[in-house]
Amino acid sequence: MNFQWKEGNQAELLINGSEYFPDVFEAIRTARREILIETFIIFDDEVGRALKEALLEAAAREVRIEVTVDGYGTADLGDDYIAELTEAGVNMHIYDPRPRRLGMRTNLFRRLHRKIVVVDGEVAYISGINFGWDHLPEKYTMGKQDYGIRVRGPIVADIRRAATALLLEHQAVEGLPHRLVETSPHGEADMRLAIRDNDQHRTDIEDHYLEAIRTAKSRLLIANAYFFPSYHLWRELRNASRRGVEVTLILQGRPDMPWARMFSSSLYSYLLKDGIRIYEYQEHPLHGKIAIADDDWATVGSSNLDPLSLSLNLEANLFIRDAGLNRQIREHLTELIENSCRLITPEAAEKGRWWRAPLMFVSFHFLRHFPLSAGWSPGHTPRLEPLTPKEHSKQRALH
Repeated sequence: MNFQWKEGNQAELLINGSEYFPDVFEAIRTARREILIETFIIFDDEVGRALKEALLEAAAREVRIEVTVDGYGTADLGDDYIAELTEAGVNMHIYDPRPRRLGMRTNLFRRLHRKIVVVDGEVAYISGINFGWDHLPEKYTMGKQDYGIRVRGPIVADIRRAATALLLEHQAVEGLPHRLVETSPHGEADMRLAIRDNDQHRTDIEDHYLEAIRTAKSRLLIANAYFFPSYHLWRELRNASRRGVEVTLILQGRPDMPWARMFSSSLYSYLLKDGIRIYEYQEHPLHGKIAIADDDWATVGSSNLDPLSLSLNLEANLFIRDAGLNRQIREHLTELIENSCRLITPEAAEKGRWWRAPLMFVSFHFLRHFPLSAGWSPGHTPRLEPLTPKEHSKQRALH
């Protein structure tokens, strides 16, 4: 699949689950023909149950529904939840399901980390948001700050094609139509879908980031949850700052995973020396994967800037040229910086550098080569299987 820039699209930014979930659920409730969902996690909680009810209503209208979850992220979803959906006619799939060994999960790498929803081939969503309570920061202290985007227009056909390709590649479905509707222009935004897989699109998302960084003239503003970039990204960010581009990073200051901040902070001194400004978001765990360049380029999606996302996981990002969306993201992130972030100073970055510098050196070079060595293992050849209560019970019994 080679995706090109598509003209005539409309984009709307959705901030956190409080905006994202109601919008997605309403689209599901009004679906007439088809619903495609890919997600890393579904929890059986208030959000997961709301999703289930919306899907059951759609299934009762005989809408075709394909839901694909990740075998690591959704390993603990209960049989009752699955049974309700499958008995109603919802087709459930699980990506790379594997039993635990000695209590440890074995499907650590090559996760299905994409978050895609496509309804009737007419509206689509791409985000970093899973279906769970932990994406409601307005309600829960440890709720995550995150972003999604709703799109209409010709780009929807590409997003649907990416979602159906995963199902067809693994021979998980039959009878999916090539195209549901002819998608007409809905706006003025140019968009390009980029996916990351372990076949022909290994570096597509990283390449789009690199192109934006290299061509930026005035501004780069990146908010990313797990920031431990490749050498290429690190070098180009430093080069951009050296040629006078205002480079600003918003990273985790209240991490959901402490190791993530430890890796990111090991780079602070080196980045600050080249004039890059670094802020840590303090109010909630930052889970966003969002960025803007200059006055019209933006990206929203599931890809972090770390080795898992850039070299192993299945990811999906939208790259968008839309001055209005760029301005909206810039204003929102500027507000976060002013009200909820801590500026990292050179003095703060130097604290503990005596032990973090060797750690950074070893970690950085190890993680550069780790994805290749992880890919050698035949045990990590992924597969897609039906998710049924019976199959899930077998998996859980081996836990």
